Amino acid sequence: MSGQRTMANGFSFRSYNKLAGDLKQTRRSYLDFNATAPLRAEAREACVAAFELAGNPSSIHGEGRAARAVVEQARAAVGELAGVSPRGITFVASGTEAANLVLTPAIAGLRAPLKRLIVSAGEHSCVLKGHRFAPSMVETAPLRDDGRIDLDALAQAVARDDGPVMLALQGANNETGIIQPVAEAAALVHAAGGIVVCDVVQLAGRAPCTAGALGADFLILSAHKLGGPKGAGALVAASPEIGVAEPLLRGGGQERGLRAGTENVAAIAGFGAAARAAMAELADEPARLAKLREGLAAHIARAAPDAVIFGLGVARLSNTLCFAIPGIGAETLMIALDLAGVAVSSGAACSSGKVARSHVLDAMRVDPALGAGAIRLSLGWSSDETDVAHFGEAIAGLASRMRRGRRAA
Repeated sequence: MSGQRTMANGFSFRSYNKLAGDLKQTRRSYLDFNATAPLRAEAREACVAAFELAGNPSSIHGEGRAARAVVEQARAAVGELAGVSPRGITFVASGTEAANLVLTPAIAGLRAPLKRLIVSAGEHSCVLKGHRFAPSMVETAPLRDDGRIDLDALAQAVARDDGPVMLALQGANNETGIIQPVAEAAALVHAAGGIVVCDVVQLAGRAPCTAGALGADFLILSAHKLGGPKGAGALVAASPEIGVAEPLLRGGGQERGLRAGTENVAAIAGFGAAARAAMAELADEPARLAKLREGLAAHIARAAPDAVIFGLGVARLSNTLCFAIPGIGAETLMIALDLAGVAVSSGAACSSGKVARSHVLDAMRVDPALGAGAIRLSLGWSSDETDVAHFGEAIAGLASRMRRGRRAA
């Protein structure tokens, strides 16, 4: 026995340590911010400082009050990002947990019980699978071919009920970057007495995402998409008049009874720091990222003139580009780019490492063969022209080899 512990997937801790070391020593360009953003320096400093605090934020002694102050400072920062009072922020462990918490018929403050949950066909899997409605109460709202929700179909769905519905509609799609008409959809739902839950995980820090501007009653946020640590998220309530009536986790009275368990003070502190940093950059960051994104698109066009970029012609996040090269599978291209030192993703990165065809592109009626080759590039706070140039070199070399391979065949 070597004493080396082996993980369930066959990797050992030594293997992981070697991989981490290799990544640091080789030239790498990280183009997968929509999966997770590298930790910002401000967030790291806040996390480290919070780790030094001994107290439980629920304790009344000095150490506990110090930990509580850190949590409440972060709550104020996240509330400012979302445009709500700090009391509207409930800290949870992830955006997924926030979705599971809020997507429930048990909403207090409504004039009548919710009749149904309507979800757009392009939602993240935590919304599609993470709700607490009975299957008979759930309906999917279709997307148009351009990737935006079909507002006419939504209006018809809302009109079919004699009571309020809940609509779950993301602010921007995590795979294509397509921005949804949330305010227009919310007006339809509110006119019928319903409520709107908006997943703004991808929108936050890249475009304005306040509850008021979107017309949403609840927002879902995640720290690690902003450059904060993994392990912290938030459910945002736009108004104290409407709230979740039944928590997922029961125990102590933390987070005003909505989320039992001692708060992850360090992760929450990093969340607050990342939120402040993202807000400070918001005036200039979208334009900077859009310029970098157009550089990526130009490299793709030169290397593969037959490549297709999804979402052209509609509003997209300035940091996101989803494309496919006909005849090239996503796994083949993704692995080849990784070997060339460029980290990209195939659609969503929340499927335990699996490469599968995108349900989002299926909902947009993209040809299945083309959709099977979809690759997502996503930029962020640390991206620069060197990343774009590195990608350009990699995709040009790969395209050249693929063309030679086709001629030889």
